[in-house]
Amino acid sequence: MFRIKSLSAQDTINFGKVFAKTLKEKDVVLLEGSLGAGKTTFVKGVLKGLGYKNRVLSPSFTLLRQYKLRNLTIHHLDLYRLELKDLSDLGLDDFLYSGQTVTLIEWGGKMRGELGKYLRVEFAFSGEETRSLKFLSRGYPKERLSLIKEAYS
Repeated sequence: MFRIKSLSAQDTINFGKVFAKTLKEKDVVLLEGSLGAGKTTFVKGVLKGLGYKNRVLSPSFTLLRQYKLRNLTIHHLDLYRLELKDLSDLGLDDFLYSGQTVTLIEWGGKMRGELGKYLRVEFAFSGEETRSLKFLSRGYPKERLSLIKEAYS
């Protein structure tokens, strides 16, 4: 586990860009934190870091947005409006841990117990504009989180 501090929305985007460089095919990333904490802003940075040039929108009302890149598809989900019992109806098994995909799940804490392996970023307010981002993992070798931490050094 490690933490970084974001002083602005632009910092959060930049941190997302750095995180993007550490992602690998089949990764599942849970993004947790209260409303307005920076989850979608971070995803915008991740997609920019992966070379996506178009507008990134929150999947709050659509539940899922897909972004096709050259060799990778990013699945961006928002589970805010769903209950755990509703998750099985989403067909997540169709793409979770699939080849040439990365899955980013806002409000992903709702399905932590259903997943064996994931990276997790927790967003917390630490001031009006500042946020604390805490990075954790489950099911990955410890070296993986160390490599992500190094990317922020």
